[in-house]
Amino acid sequence: MLWLTLFARSFASIPMQHEHIPDTPLITAPHGAGLANLALAIGGLAIGTGEFASMSILPVVANDLHATLPDMGHMISAYALGVVFGAPLITIFLARMPRRAMLIMLMSLYAAGNLLSAVAPGYGGLLVARFIAGIPHGAYFGVAALVAATMATPDKRAQAVSRVLLGLTIANVFGVPLATWLSQGFGWRSTFLVVGLLGLTTAVMVSRYVPFIAAGDASPRRELGVFRRLQVWVTLLMVSVGFGGLFAVYTYVTPTLLEVTKVSPAALPVLLAMMGVGMTVGNLVGGWFADRSRLWTIFGALVWNAVALSTFYYSSAHLWSVALNLFAIGCGIAVCPAVQTRLMDVAGDAQTVAAALNHSAFNCANAAGAWCGGLAIAHGMSLQSTGPVGALLALGGIAVLGISVLLEQRPTGRMVSAGSYAP
Repeated sequence: MLWLTLFARSFASIPMQHEHIPDTPLITAPHGAGLANLALAIGGLAIGTGEFASMSILPVVANDLHATLPDMGHMISAYALGVVFGAPLITIFLARMPRRAMLIMLMSLYAAGNLLSAVAPGYGGLLVARFIAGIPHGAYFGVAALVAATMATPDKRAQAVSRVLLGLTIANVFGVPLATWLSQGFGWRSTFLVVGLLGLTTAVMVSRYVPFIAAGDASPRRELGVFRRLQVWVTLLMVSVGFGGLFAVYTYVTPTLLEVTKVSPAALPVLLAMMGVGMTVGNLVGGWFADRSRLWTIFGALVWNAVALSTFYYSSAHLWSVALNLFAIGCGIAVCPAVQTRLMDVAGDAQTVAAALNHSAFNCANAAGAWCGGLAIAHGMSLQSTGPVGALLALGGIAVLGISVLLEQRPTGRMVSAGSYAP
């Protein structure tokens, strides 16, 4: 309990106030920031639908390809690995590319990966296609977040980022339920076909509505400097561990609802939408709180996740309780705007790769959560046991956050700003 005591004392010394925000020039969009943010959010809708729908249609894919449920969980892991490797490589080696051109290229690649998924001949081909689809995921969100931030005043950066992420959360209200319905009526391939077309639509909208933003002084060497910053590594570790709990539940939520809650397949889209509504609410609220305190928002969201996930074991037995619980679990995504902007704050002059690495970390959490949940099921534990497994991961994230806070306390007793990093 020593670490918990130290964590509480250090955390208490951080004031609940606006944190330091680097000054950046304000960029004006050709047709207004609203349409530019909408174009970026549509990309989030495409990516969110493709990522989360892969989990909801997992039983359908497994049945069609004659594979076990844990084996098909590798489809989720393949996508996550694509994100993990693609995000830093693209943002480092294409650091000099203008931001709008990079976004168009990334969404075109994402569309191609999903269209390949739709025509994959078997299990192996599908894994390769999902890996390709994952490559642009993190870089897109990282660059989109930076573009949105440059169109907002300094004290509204987190809320601007949350508007980009709004597409990702709304995907769970409309995109994922629609994809689930499509997979049941027209086969799982139709889901990836629709996602691919949505990606192409995003590329067109970005070319029209997002302003031209030069890379400035960015270079591969400068972006590589992010790996020398300890707080970046600790923050990424916190996300990789702490957010895995959501994916431990989400990866296996469809079979849990069908086999434990005993809902009809027709009710699945509604219940999945409940989680999506929670994500949308959490994202908006999290953006507002993050503009006031990054660390307190992250801490509160992780505590919320631990509680909401732990109750899934009991709530999954009844329809109404599991519906409310899924909404609560979705609200835990409030951590996203806070983590995204914190990484941008501690990254110094390597913000592009840091912002993209955030999504690498989230997909490490995706892979870890899917693996931990699958491991519990493979060892004979019940489907609803993914809830307590996820709660343990959330508690692990709190522990890593405690380490991050302690590292910001200098030996002299001088506290480094929560929004900056002193090497």
